[in-house]
Amino acid sequence: MATFTIVIAMLVAVLLSGACARLSPVSIPLPFIQIAFGFLVAAVFQRGVIIEPEIFFILFLPPLLFLDGWRISKRTVWGEASSILQLAFGLVFLTVICIGYLIHWMIPAIPLPVSFAIAAIVSPTDPVAVEAISRRVAIPRRMMAILEGEALFNDASGLVAFRFAVAAVLTGTFSLAQATLAFLWVSLAGVVIGAVLTGLIMRARSLITRRLGEEAGADVLLSLILPFLVYYLAEKAGASGILAAVAAGVTMSYAELSGRALAATRIERHAVWNMVRFTLNGMMFVLLGEQFPVLFANLSRAAGEAGGQPLHLLPIYGLAICLGLIAVRFLWIMTSLKINAIQSRHRGGLPQSVSPRVMLAMSVAGVRGAVTLAGVMTLPLALRDGSPFPVRDLAITLAAMVIIFSLLLASVSLPALMRGLRFPPNERIKQERDMAEEAMAQAAIDSLAKGLERRLKQAPEDAELCTSVVDMLAEDLHRQRWGAADEKSAQIQAKRFSIEREMRLEMIAASRARLLQLARSHQISDALAREHVHRLDMQETRLR
Repeated sequence: MATFTIVIAMLVAVLLSGACARLSPVSIPLPFIQIAFGFLVAAVFQRGVIIEPEIFFILFLPPLLFLDGWRISKRTVWGEASSILQLAFGLVFLTVICIGYLIHWMIPAIPLPVSFAIAAIVSPTDPVAVEAISRRVAIPRRMMAILEGEALFNDASGLVAFRFAVAAVLTGTFSLAQATLAFLWVSLAGVVIGAVLTGLIMRARSLITRRLGEEAGADVLLSLILPFLVYYLAEKAGASGILAAVAAGVTMSYAELSGRALAATRIERHAVWNMVRFTLNGMMFVLLGEQFPVLFANLSRAAGEAGGQPLHLLPIYGLAICLGLIAVRFLWIMTSLKINAIQSRHRGGLPQSVSPRVMLAMSVAGVRGAVTLAGVMTLPLALRDGSPFPVRDLAITLAAMVIIFSLLLASVSLPALMRGLRFPPNERIKQERDMAEEAMAQAAIDSLAKGLERRLKQAPEDAELCTSVVDMLAEDLHRQRWGAADEKSAQIQAKRFSIEREMRLEMIAASRARLLQLARSHQISDALAREHVHRLDMQETRLR
């Protein structure tokens, strides 16, 4: 019952955090409020939910990464594939080397292999933290696509580097060739397992629904089970469950493009997954806050492991590591852009100029989150000879401080860095939007013509009625898509639509209020009232 009570308290903390963020006179990032609530939950109950890394990874990461892979723009990711892969893999391995030596130089008491392990686990950015920061800052679409794509894939490279660094501590040996082959297997096998298994399940689902019909609830449940299934099977196969979940999400998005699912299924699935994302995102930061009482209690031991350093030096070391991560990231981005510019000139194109402010913003936006803390807590308690794992508490403390400082620096500096920057409108997105609207309007008009022809053959006596309905619908389509012929008519039409929308919303509100009043007075059943209210809600959602 105690654990159940704490979990309920965590859910309440997630619920209240959004209201506190909106009520606060000072703009406080939502993750900090949720971390504070987590700390409060642990303080009130005298214990929190201690992160069990394996449970954390399988409970939180698969659904969140699956959803990110599902909803991220594949066209944008493919367009920025070079930048994303450079950040997700090349930058991670450079970070392990540079930050590993930095940690060992600052704190010689930390053995070099352990320094590499700490650098590896703080190298991947966290997709949940990136999304949380982006809510407060207007980040350009291209920059956000690169950050999201990077966060999807660098968990795998960071965790693989971390595992090999830990293995080097345990065995005292390291093989680059073996590490490279293992990384290729972990990555490729994870992607193949996630994509193939999801494709087969979606195919089976299509065959079953074609014969037996579709049930929205079953489809939603299948989408919830799928990320856990592919993650578990990939991990059992010794592959990356993280990449398997991402690949499953990408495959799911392509399966969805078939359009076979019912509209009701898509609406219900969208609503359920929004709730799942909101809950898990919040709980990750609340859970992170619950770890801090234990971390604070171990500060003295961590300072002792650092060679008897004063306690106040630990936050300085954490900040130095965080600044080192930003510096390495900045140098990598600058070098990468110069290489891309040279390649663009060789191809006869014009290289895009990127200001140092944008590069610095891109560097600061690579925030760390709960994935880093969960990963570092997988450090073994003892070596193979039974002796304690060296500086384990210090490693966990430094990782936690890097998380806090990265969130803090991004929250404080990103708004200032992005303020006043002007980015040219994305012409490709505008062209795609115009193309989509044109295609939808033309398909609708073609459908009207075919529908009219079919109905005239089926019921010639209704020819006049069908023709008038088609003319009315065609005129409405033309007005929505192409608007009025001149500016004055367009203004009148826009005003008319605005008034019509407001009046329709008022009509819906009045109808709903009357329905609920009838139900409260027991003149109609509450079940009937819910049915009609749901229809009115759908109409209101469409208008809004």
